[in-house]
Amino acid sequence: MSNNTQNVHQDEYHKLNLAERIGYGLGDFAQNLVFGTVGGFLALYLTTVNTIGTATAGFIFLFVRIVNVIWDPMVGTYVDKHSSRAGKYRPWLLRAGIPMVILAALLFTPIPGISDSVPFIFITYLLLDLIYSVVNIPYGSLNASLTRDPDSVDQITTTRMMLANGANLLVYTMFPMFVQLVAPLDRSLKDTGLFGLKLNMGTYTDPSADHAWFSVYAIYMVIGAVALFLCYKLTKERVVANAEQTAKVKVYDFFVEFKNNKPLIILGIFFMLAFTFMFFMNTVNGFFYQYTVNHSDWMGAVGLIASIPGIAFTVFWPKLKKIFGKKGFFHFFLGMFVVGEILTWVWSLDGMHDQLWLAYVSTFIKQWGLSSATGFMWALVPEVVSYGELKSGKRNAAIINAIMGLFFKVGFTLGGAIPLWFLAAYGFNGDAEHQTANALAGINMSAIWIPAVLAVVSMIVMHFYPLSDKDVDSINKQLDEKRAEMKAAEA
Repeated sequence: MSNNTQNVHQDEYHKLNLAERIGYGLGDFAQNLVFGTVGGFLALYLTTVNTIGTATAGFIFLFVRIVNVIWDPMVGTYVDKHSSRAGKYRPWLLRAGIPMVILAALLFTPIPGISDSVPFIFITYLLLDLIYSVVNIPYGSLNASLTRDPDSVDQITTTRMMLANGANLLVYTMFPMFVQLVAPLDRSLKDTGLFGLKLNMGTYTDPSADHAWFSVYAIYMVIGAVALFLCYKLTKERVVANAEQTAKVKVYDFFVEFKNNKPLIILGIFFMLAFTFMFFMNTVNGFFYQYTVNHSDWMGAVGLIASIPGIAFTVFWPKLKKIFGKKGFFHFFLGMFVVGEILTWVWSLDGMHDQLWLAYVSTFIKQWGLSSATGFMWALVPEVVSYGELKSGKRNAAIINAIMGLFFKVGFTLGGAIPLWFLAAYGFNGDAEHQTANALAGINMSAIWIPAVLAVVSMIVMHFYPLSDKDVDSINKQLDEKRAEMKAAEA
């Protein structure tokens, strides 16, 4: 091995230490805390607390995502073409991160005469989504710039997903419980489902709970801002495009990657499907607990138990990948998700609603499969970036992450908007204490059956993913040689 090639290995194949892995993972923690709460609860908040129609809320989500089709490629191209003394990707965590936190808080701010205004919600949500891209695309690109060491890539994926799922615990489990603890209407001592623990909780799906929503969310926003700052401070970019590659970046590279990067397209479709069924479930989850099984008081306890695999079991992902293989890993955990959804259907049947053990088991299995399949897929993005660099000679990390972000947002849109239209079509009434049998069928369709079917389709798509671990090793070796040649030419 030449000296130039050794230098490439020493720098770009850096073994990430624990502090670096945690630092990067805090970026995911922050974004899930800020934007995950919006994705998981804004629909419920708008249709019950703000009393905006479900169809109207659905169209707001849809229109904003359509704008992203144009916006995200522009963001990716701009980021890839520019750099600063602080780096190419890291500075955006602060430049756009702080505005993102403020805009997210405004969506839940109880301003009389304004917060329940459709134009206000539309404009604020549009700006939030645009700014989120300016955080998320550079953050995703930063993943591929930290190192090209395969073991470190797997390790950083497990660490970031551990922290991301920690944020999901705060969002999907603790957030509704915290809001109910502060909500003023119909306060009473209720069984949380957590080993007999009873708490004095109110109704959080009522306009009187508007200040409760904002007070809890404001605390989340402060924590999110601190986490973004720590991500900025604890990370370092090592694998970035050189000046010549940066100068060659063009807007049409977005379409070139679409045309020539087959692994990118297949992984992107997988992302779209995965986030579609994830947000289908997340969007309707609050409705399912509130109206189908009539146990919104259990959300915190059941979610707490179900969050264990996504936090504690991520360390086993690299080992499981070696046992099952890359594709087998996804097939196994997506199958587990489907089994969990079937058990959720059993829980939804008349006479089964009060079976706490079934709530625990079904959600635990479902979330274990979901968090593993949708978490480990991020480990494949850096290898897709490297594949694109080998084919085009350009390391378009931000453009590729913009494409992945586009697929993600299509899934986020479909999973956020379509369930609301389903509920509207099935006759859901946000002002009613009890829903009709038809409305409950719409909730079950969105929370159980559509996600299960899409998970099976995702398994089929992943079967066609072309890059094996041997292919990735070969790609890295070829890139080492090319980078060594460029260093020799510059000397």
